[in-house]
Amino acid sequence: MAGAAPAPRYYAVSWDQLHRDSKALAWRLMGLGRLKGVVAITRGGLIPAAIVARELECRLIETVSVVTYDEEVRGTPAVVKPPAAAGDGEGWLLVDDLVDTGTTARVVRALLPRAHFATVYAKPAGRPLVDTFITEVSQDTWILFPWDTEAQFVAPIARSAGP
Repeated sequence: MAGAAPAPRYYAVSWDQLHRDSKALAWRLMGLGRLKGVVAITRGGLIPAAIVARELECRLIETVSVVTYDEEVRGTPAVVKPPAAAGDGEGWLLVDDLVDTGTTARVVRALLPRAHFATVYAKPAGRPLVDTFITEVSQDTWILFPWDTEAQFVAPIARSAGP
């Protein structure tokens, strides 16, 4: 059908995979040396930040909260909790689960311009805003994180393939 929008792409990430990918991110960040602390971008960055902080033996964890969505509607970004302990970011690692369009990344970069910014997953529009990431996915892919999903039955592909 001409003009029909393509079906959205989904990339489901399990708890195990998120842990492996976050640990891979920590391996990649080993060269940064000793950190003053880690800043997790809430909420998605909390779990990757905890894993990375553990692997890098960093005990000081700060958070920054930027709200960009109201349910599924994108709005104007608002900082609802600044990362007070991190200053301008010098010596700090900023961690998020995903950089998508770069909306949140631009806001936190302005708050912590000297921090090293790392994400587990990156989409092309936001990728230039981060210093380190593990896996790139296409811009039209929706990542299904384990905290947003639950296991359920899925019909075999053959049932939905049509004639």
